[in-house]
Amino acid sequence: MLFTTPADPGPYLDVLERKPGALAGSTALEQWRRAGRWPASFDALWQRLIERQGRQPGTRAMIAVIQLGKEFGHDAVRQAVDSALKLGCSDGAAIRYLLTCAGQRRPVLEVAEVGGLTRYDRPMPCLKGYDRLLDQDQEVAP
Repeated sequence: MLFTTPADPGPYLDVLERKPGALAGSTALEQWRRAGRWPASFDALWQRLIERQGRQPGTRAMIAVIQLGKEFGHDAVRQAVDSALKLGCSDGAAIRYLLTCAGQRRPVLEVAEVGGLTRYDRPMPCLKGYDRLLDQDQEVAP
């Protein structure tokens, strides 16, 4: 669960999503901040979302980020928000991507030997003929 304070947002998040203006002044938000469950990075992301999308859509997007805690846990969401801010991202989809790609294993790529491809090397073309066309004073018809 994202928050474990007395004001657990589980039942509130759905309401806040419909009425995003209630989040800013909510008692629950104040309790989350006092308990250390709302880091400064959340405020920074929220501000970027508001600047990018507007007050209500940006707050809805922030609520969606908070709801990711139900699925991925508070610490993972906090790390994803921190990473997104470092990367300059200000989108809830980017944070979801950072959360989902964290568990994926990426194969280690091998260095390909390209020495055999040198047989396809060709000399650079000579463009002097085209340059002469550009140097000529020609009138362009309107």
